[in-house]
Amino acid sequence: MANEVAEKKEFGAMLTEKLSTESIAAALPEGFNKARFVQNCISFLNDNGATFKKYSPQVIMAGLLKGAYLNLDAMSQEYYLIPYGDRLNFQTSYKGQIKLIKRYSTRKIRDVYARVIRNGDDFSESIVNGVQTFSFNPKPLNNDEIIGAFAVIVYEDGSITYDVMNKDEIDNTRKHSKAANSGAWKDFYSEMAKKTVLRRLCKYVDIDFENARQQATYTEEAAIETDAKVVADIEIEENANQVDFAEFIGNEDED
Repeated sequence: MANEVAEKKEFGAMLTEKLSTESIAAALPEGFNKARFVQNCISFLNDNGATFKKYSPQVIMAGLLKGAYLNLDAMSQEYYLIPYGDRLNFQTSYKGQIKLIKRYSTRKIRDVYARVIRNGDDFSESIVNGVQTFSFNPKPLNNDEIIGAFAVIVYEDGSITYDVMNKDEIDNTRKHSKAANSGAWKDFYSEMAKKTVLRRLCKYVDIDFENARQQATYTEEAAIETDAKVVADIEIEENANQVDFAEFIGNEDED
């Protein structure tokens, strides 16, 4: 136990020193609280030590620093560190995504939220005076099967923008992700469904980060959800034998 405490203190000192290096300090957001961040990282590791046991302090620190660049807190579950081979993939949570979009959108946002749609809920879309809108009346205390999700951004001027995904679209996004089998998807499906539709909606929002390191971290995190190799493999599998090649060759000969 004493050794474990000493290791945590040593890691905290290493992380504090790392945050103070010139290149990393320059990438931290305005008003960043280093002491609180380090304290929360240690608490996070205390709660999840078994998950990261096989990873070196350097690998763990690299993942935590990505949270620092975006001013997200691991203890508050604003992001996850997902084991993937010999590294830890950084991935924002639903809560973290909302925090980022509200802070860095160039257009002032009043509210951001997402909801899952369950079997039995009343969801409809319509166009009123040329403006597309929706209506959502959930069935009270509904715990039936999730059939979709939607996300909404409400701007300061009262206008809204929203997006909707059915369950097949959500599951297809999950299937294309490097984190498809992560604990986040397995244990918190509804939260990940909300984050998925919110993330797609955010693609249409102009986000202005404070520095290039923040932008790079955000872009890299998005790539986890659209692993190009996984997408290619799935597309090959889904489209296999869709064309009768013998017939195709025959038609070519006739021409």
